[in-house]
Amino acid sequence: MNIGFIGFGNMARALAGGLVRGGAVGAGCIGACARDRAKLQRNTESFGFRAFDTAAEVAAFADVVVIAVKPYQVEAVVAPVRELLKTKVVVSVAAGVTFDDYERMLAPGTAHLSTCPNTPVAVCEGIVVFERRHSLSDEQLKTLTELFSHVGLVLTVDTPLLGMAGTICGCSPAFVAMFIEALSDAAVKHGIPRADACRMVSQMVVGTGRLQLETGQHPGAMKDAVCSPGGTTIVGVGELEQRGFRGAVIAAIDAIDAKINKK
Repeated sequence: MNIGFIGFGNMARALAGGLVRGGAVGAGCIGACARDRAKLQRNTESFGFRAFDTAAEVAAFADVVVIAVKPYQVEAVVAPVRELLKTKVVVSVAAGVTFDDYERMLAPGTAHLSTCPNTPVAVCEGIVVFERRHSLSDEQLKTLTELFSHVGLVLTVDTPLLGMAGTICGCSPAFVAMFIEALSDAAVKHGIPRADACRMVSQMVVGTGRLQLETGQHPGAMKDAVCSPGGTTIVGVGELEQRGFRGAVIAAIDAIDAKINKK
């Protein structure tokens, strides 16, 4: 299977790298085009990906074409290759561009699916959220689900929730990185070398997430399991609650939602 990217920014590069790292496809099965040819060459050559000059060349090469440009650029990019895409499977990673948008932009009968991945797909620990509405056959949907399972967890949501799912999955790595940095700073403050601090905190985050995924426990129950009566952890939890930790996280998501929807 050949996978072509129209646009090769951070998200596309993360997804391409994860697909190869996860063993879904070989590097030679990935090709891309982008406006900045010199930058594209740098971002493809060292990984063994193929660089193309035009979207038409990508469409001719690929079985699956990933639309990975900015949302406002999608229509201009898709229009010239509309007929070429009729025989391909089109996957969108452009935030906020959903089924109805592609039904209008693509030729009738084109197989397409809108998704929201996040950058940890680069290390095969990401999330790829599928829009429930799509025009794929059962076999095509199965193929894409298996493909993206190589880079992380695949979830499906209804169209009205796709934007929020994208916000939670796509923006939150920045929040988690801030949390990792803050905990690492605390460790350094108390004498732990920076490199060790970052590694132990990052592994703690990975391990806690894996524990929740494998047990299905409510996060509150996981928190309670670490908080012995009169112990040390509950003291820290109390401080975080007093300083509005959870409220601040929820407010951050609310602020993003308000910006997206211009509330």
